[in-house]
Amino acid sequence: MARRKQSAPRRGSLGFRPRKRASRIVPRVKTWPEISSETPVLLAALGYKVGMTHMIIIDDHPNSPTYGREIFIPVTVIETPPMIPLGIRFYVKKPGYGLTTFTEGWIEPPKDLEIERKIPTFKPNDLDKILRIVEENIERIARVSVISASQPKLAGGLEKKKPDLLEIAVGGGSDVKSRIDYAVKILGRPVSVSEIFKEGSFVDVLGVTKGKGFQGVIKRFGVRELPRWHKHRKGSRRIGARSPAFGAVSEAPQPGQMGFHRRTQHNLRIIMIGKDPQKINVLGGFPHYGLVRSEYIVLQGSVQGPPKRPIVLRYPVRPPSIVFEGPPKIVYISLDSKM
Repeated sequence: MARRKQSAPRRGSLGFRPRKRASRIVPRVKTWPEISSETPVLLAALGYKVGMTHMIIIDDHPNSPTYGREIFIPVTVIETPPMIPLGIRFYVKKPGYGLTTFTEGWIEPPKDLEIERKIPTFKPNDLDKILRIVEENIERIARVSVISASQPKLAGGLEKKKPDLLEIAVGGGSDVKSRIDYAVKILGRPVSVSEIFKEGSFVDVLGVTKGKGFQGVIKRFGVRELPRWHKHRKGSRRIGARSPAFGAVSEAPQPGQMGFHRRTQHNLRIIMIGKDPQKINVLGGFPHYGLVRSEYIVLQGSVQGPPKRPIVLRYPVRPPSIVFEGPPKIVYISLDSKM
């Protein structure tokens, strides 16, 4: 009798484990790309998901079989009120540990920002003193980041006034000194999304998916249901033995929290950036959101998360090889009711 094989390839990807709730609703950006821009620029922006509609555009992909013809595309609208940089953070390289914080400086925020709702004990420090220390150690500075606050009360579909904070790296420029000068220049003034991104370019979308609560293995992992004759004993919507002994096996699907995961979508194309809400507002407003009232950005395809969810738009870490000359020509934008 032949011996039964005791090993088998692992099934399923561990790339999305652990499947648990995200630690924060505004995702922290863990990787920043290196861009070849002559002038310094912020590498990300924060917005709020509005909803979806569709457009008809002229296909400008040179390798597409429908090149030069009208095509239908689904699009997602993200409202992006101007962000206000409040602080600068400097990083240095520590051998064996990567980047570590060197120092940081904060300014007095505008009163209408209501930063106390987010940080009740907020106090600015001596920024000039911090900049003198940085200038003396400028050869050690490896990264310059700006801590910016959003303005959700300017968005049409949000009820909250508490700003969201996001640390954004400064990229481009000729050297570190130019990035520092740019970061100091934009402190305290609103920075719109049109100053960061251009129409027709690509972005990475970071966000937290829609939460679905506690779910079983069939819905959570898509495992096959057991034969029905098992149901009268131990149930069919479950897995078999998890382990030959006591204890959990990390690769075995188990029930638990589903959804509300931090996810990243790469290379979504910017179809449109606008400041006139009348061009994008649908009849009766977007479901579960309402009307757009400030600057917005339109991306091709869908974006993770429900309406009103904070979305981080970042320069792509692995941009596509194709380079478009500009945005596609828009023939039609659907403004019909989505109710």
